[in-house]
Amino acid sequence: DHIVAAAQRAAADPRAHHYSPPAGLPELRRAVALKTHRDSGWECDVEDVTITVGAKGAVFGACAALLDPGDEVLLPSPYWVSYPEIVALAGGVIRVVPSRFEDGYRVTVDELEAARTARTKLLIFCSPGNPTGAVYTAAEVAAIGGWAARHRIWVLTDEIYEHFVYGGAEFVSLPVAAPEAAERCVVVNSVAKTYAMTGWRVGWMVGPPQVAAAVARLQSHSISNVANVSQFAAIAALEGPMAAVDVMRTAFDRRRRFMYDLLRTLPGVEVNEPHGAFYAFPRIDVARALPGRPAQSSHQFAEFLLESAEIAVVPGEAFGAPGSLRLSYAVDDGELATGLERWRALATA
Repeated sequence: DHIVAAAQRAAADPRAHHYSPPAGLPELRRAVALKTHRDSGWECDVEDVTITVGAKGAVFGACAALLDPGDEVLLPSPYWVSYPEIVALAGGVIRVVPSRFEDGYRVTVDELEAARTARTKLLIFCSPGNPTGAVYTAAEVAAIGGWAARHRIWVLTDEIYEHFVYGGAEFVSLPVAAPEAAERCVVVNSVAKTYAMTGWRVGWMVGPPQVAAAVARLQSHSISNVANVSQFAAIAALEGPMAAVDVMRTAFDRRRRFMYDLLRTLPGVEVNEPHGAFYAFPRIDVARALPGRPAQSSHQFAEFLLESAEIAVVPGEAFGAPGSLRLSYAVDDGELATGLERWRALATA
């Protein structure tokens, strides 16, 4: 309620009806700097912050600022669907680094090193991860950050799911785990997931001031500024109580355990326990997971689920991981139970 009330006040205030700085309202940039230190331990200045149109705008702005045509970007797979498209728009070249189901979909330093070339400019890193729900340990994050620093590789670390970790897992911010990487690190975040504000379109990047300034210059010639009403709502979110976030995390954890336990019982399904975000990413033997309906791909399997049981999932092809599915447990408990029970009924018919 306090977030909506702040937006209502801003909408009624003529001072919010004009252009504002391309880098964002000073009050919001300050709130982001304080929130970053509070939640991750990384101490940053207001000059390090640029407000963007969602986290997607931050990823786009950072890639546009950092990449020259032909620069290579290491992207662990499975990956969020927009990363490769954004890199391509910025003139970069994606080098996919496959992670292994057996490793919990957490890429290793050895795998990154094997993919590195003289053209490698940037690593895109996401923990907790979308689509897998994987959470890297503090030691793993420190090792990856140290590797990047040794080779003078920039890291874009997407921390949008920082508050959604479960089962003893711990969120660790890369520039905190590996301070030596901080001077070439851009942290991306937003209000979308933590505060359930996906439609408000407020995100940010935190990084070296020259990168933040470059993204602000880009925005001055593209979006001008993020909508002021949304920015004032974001200030209220960042400075307000976290009780609703705690309630949401508890609900997600309950649904996560329910989904994981049921998926493990289904024929033709293998799944790692997800420890972050709000997704599970099972590996599917599509030829035998549904009796009498052998599929040729996870895309076709997803179509079978939708047509036969009105279950909507995202096939792994979208994330560079064919043979898998992304399931979200950011739904009502009853809907989640109904959908999974329908799948079990199909699988055991």
